[in-house]
Amino acid sequence: MLLFFILGLLVHFVFFGSIFDIYFTSPLVHGMTPQFTPLPPPAKRLVLFVADGLRADALYEFDENGNPRAPFIRNIIMHEGSWGISHTRVPTESRPGHVALIAGFYEDVSAVAKGWKENPVGFDSLINESKYTWSWGSPDILTMFAKGVGGDHIYTYSYDAESEDFGAHDVTKLDTWVFDHVKEFFHAARNNQSLFSKVNEEKIVFFLHLLGIDTNGHAHRPTSREYKDNIKVVDDGIKEIVSMLEHFYGNDGKTAFIFTSDHGMTDWGFHGAGHPSETLTPFVTWGAGIKYPQKVSVQKFDDAFLKEWKLENWKRQDIHQADVAPLMASLIGVPFPLNSVGILPIDYLNNTDLFRAESMFTNAMQILEQFKVKMTQKKEAILPFFFTPFKLLSESKQLNILRKARSYIKQRKYDEAVSLCKELIHLALKGLSYYHTYDRFFLGVNVVLGFVGWTSYASLLIIKSHSNLTRGVSKEVKKPSHLLACSFIALGVLVAFFLLIQDCPWTYYVYCLLPIPIWYAVLRDQLVAYLFIFTLGIEVLVLSFFYRYTLTAGLVAFACWPFITQLRTRAKSISLSWIFFSLLLAVFPLMPVVGRKPDIFLVMGAGLLVLLLSLCVLTSLLKRKDHFINEELLLHLVQMLSIVLSMYVVYTTHDSLLKKQGLPLFNQIISWITLASSFVLPLLSPTSLFERLFSILLSSMSAYLLLSTGYEALFPLVLSCLMFVWIQVEQETLRQPSVSYKQKVTSLQFTCSPDITQFRQLYLDDVRRAFFLVFFLVTAFFGTGNIASINSFDLASVYCFLTVFSPFMMGALMMWKILIPFVLVMCAFEAVQLTTQLSSKRLFLMVLIISDIMALHFFFLVKDDGSWLDIGTSISHYVIVMSMTIVLVFLNGLAHLLTTKKLELCGKPKSHLI
Repeated sequence: MLLFFILGLLVHFVFFGSIFDIYFTSPLVHGMTPQFTPLPPPAKRLVLFVADGLRADALYEFDENGNPRAPFIRNIIMHEGSWGISHTRVPTESRPGHVALIAGFYEDVSAVAKGWKENPVGFDSLINESKYTWSWGSPDILTMFAKGVGGDHIYTYSYDAESEDFGAHDVTKLDTWVFDHVKEFFHAARNNQSLFSKVNEEKIVFFLHLLGIDTNGHAHRPTSREYKDNIKVVDDGIKEIVSMLEHFYGNDGKTAFIFTSDHGMTDWGFHGAGHPSETLTPFVTWGAGIKYPQKVSVQKFDDAFLKEWKLENWKRQDIHQADVAPLMASLIGVPFPLNSVGILPIDYLNNTDLFRAESMFTNAMQILEQFKVKMTQKKEAILPFFFTPFKLLSESKQLNILRKARSYIKQRKYDEAVSLCKELIHLALKGLSYYHTYDRFFLGVNVVLGFVGWTSYASLLIIKSHSNLTRGVSKEVKKPSHLLACSFIALGVLVAFFLLIQDCPWTYYVYCLLPIPIWYAVLRDQLVAYLFIFTLGIEVLVLSFFYRYTLTAGLVAFACWPFITQLRTRAKSISLSWIFFSLLLAVFPLMPVVGRKPDIFLVMGAGLLVLLLSLCVLTSLLKRKDHFINEELLLHLVQMLSIVLSMYVVYTTHDSLLKKQGLPLFNQIISWITLASSFVLPLLSPTSLFERLFSILLSSMSAYLLLSTGYEALFPLVLSCLMFVWIQVEQETLRQPSVSYKQKVTSLQFTCSPDITQFRQLYLDDVRRAFFLVFFLVTAFFGTGNIASINSFDLASVYCFLTVFSPFMMGALMMWKILIPFVLVMCAFEAVQLTTQLSSKRLFLMVLIISDIMALHFFFLVKDDGSWLDIGTSISHYVIVMSMTIVLVFLNGLAHLLTTKKLELCGKPKSHLI
């Protein structure tokens, strides 16, 4: 059995890692030749303003008094430059947004395995191609463009990370810091000959990253006065910087300005998904090489924005976010970033038709270079007779298009040349995607074979070895044929040789060779004829990952379960409780996932309900026991006091942040103490089943209240009530020949070393118990929101612990919040195993099969394109089901520790009189 579990863990680690070789490999290639427009550029220098987290509508709309919210930018749109909307893509987050703007490609999806602060792969950018770049702003953004870049031409000036405090009184200081330091820089340049010489060079970039708007949006929401006032601060600051630069350079007309945002923000203060408020960002550009405002009577956009913003007569030109990089490169005459997939928006350029055509030709050559390198790399790694080229863009077609485009330019047919270059760009981008996903089908087939083989082997092992379902079946087993073994060995050698001559990565050997011994084990024992018995229930679980209300339907079905059994006649009160709490829990999946507003009164209400329940339990224990040990009474009162303190901290912290007074130190200390004590206090309680489980609930709720902002505070309480009823239900339904009598639940004791002689074989009713466990775990996971979505995380949940931005600490706190319902379910199931004498090892085998079948579904649904929500959700689904068995082992160990371990304060055993 131990060998089986080790093999199972190994197989699941391999299958889990496969998605990063199949779906999430880096699309970037290296080894291209830099491409740049051969004609003189219109600008000597570029100034890039990025207002982090700024929505397009928030900038362009008018305020309550009918005045422009950003008067300087409005004046630019109407008198000096061009404007439009920049459409963002995967994902609407700070790091990938800046990568798209400055490097010209959409964030490498392999970054999901590395974290958003680290460069998963090296890439070229406008900043790297510039002669000099000076940048000011957040350390998170500036450093990633300077990291790993050779030379000393990139200079960064950033404030401390501690300044990014969501609870600060005034976060506009993040922007004023940037503006003040830019002014100081140019003042110093006047008195420093070396610096003065550098800032007067050509092909230089000034990058101002403005984080205040994003921080205010997270802290106060984009509809708040703080967010809107911050826009005015940014507008005034840009006005001053532009005026100062024009004066510094003597109004030479050689400065190009671009103002945009990395992403927008939803009304509830989040970003990361594909809502229009997140993907529509402003884009305004003016100065050298940029077209002046164009008045039009008809626009090509049919949305309502133009009238709302009163810009219907000023030509709007929308672009994709990655298109900004080639535009900036064209303006100052530097090579296009090597990995850029942006298409130059030539309608923004105020230059000759020749310059526009040459710039588009350069853009086409730059993207075609990536296609050619990608094709060469793939062709060299595959046997010639297995290689299938991208037929839409053969070498002859490439040459033909390039030759025609060059001919059109010589004949001054610039529009035709531009059209041909755009066609070449679109074909090259399709070809890049084709070669990037070339091995996907081959690897997918091998992983599917491994999945099916492993699931067959595990399920049939249960049926034959751990249940009574095969009683009466002949035990005679034929010895495996030597021919079968030799055939599989030969197949393995053939596959290994095939991979070797193609110089495949070592991971390909694992995915392709692993199914061979698995299927040998299946065919050797002739187990293929058996059928899976969990199909219908598993499909329901799969559906719940996409439609949360399916969990509601499942819980309603659970509520009906007593009516089709004898439970309603044997235990009416238990049946009624089961129905009530099943229906009550069914409400939570119907609650909104995102967009919910903080409601501290619901958190307070949850705390009061826990206190009321504690008083009832305390009264019951005092009546039931002959005498109540002082230590037990004291522990119960301490845990009730912890609930009260949590309620106090939540309320006062919320009030303090509303008044912009920050997080009180006392509240922060109490929060961390409460969190730490929630691990210890349950271990001081008696090991009797009911008292230990209730102690775990009280400690968990004290921590959960501190991490709650609304209705989710009620979820663990309702879930725990249903779990308590489930324990009673399973004991009532236990009707096996091996059990001569049933003990009362209140008389059962958790024990560290259960008597394995009491364990029994599996029965059909245990299939239902395993399914119930998986269903309750899925409900605990998605009951209060889709945690696969970035939008489901509310930073306000951790404000009782810290307000200074710390992604890893905040993430750890959120993970603990997610873990609490899991722990409650597993502790309850620990009690179910005790009451039903069910072996956890045999249970895990059934759960293993359920999770593997679900994983096979989600394997085919993993996405590597679309919004960050789509990609993140598809990954999360696969990770969840692949990790289910591994996590269950961990959670089972944690639950066993929490339920059986007893700490003695006085160093001597206590007597427990029940």
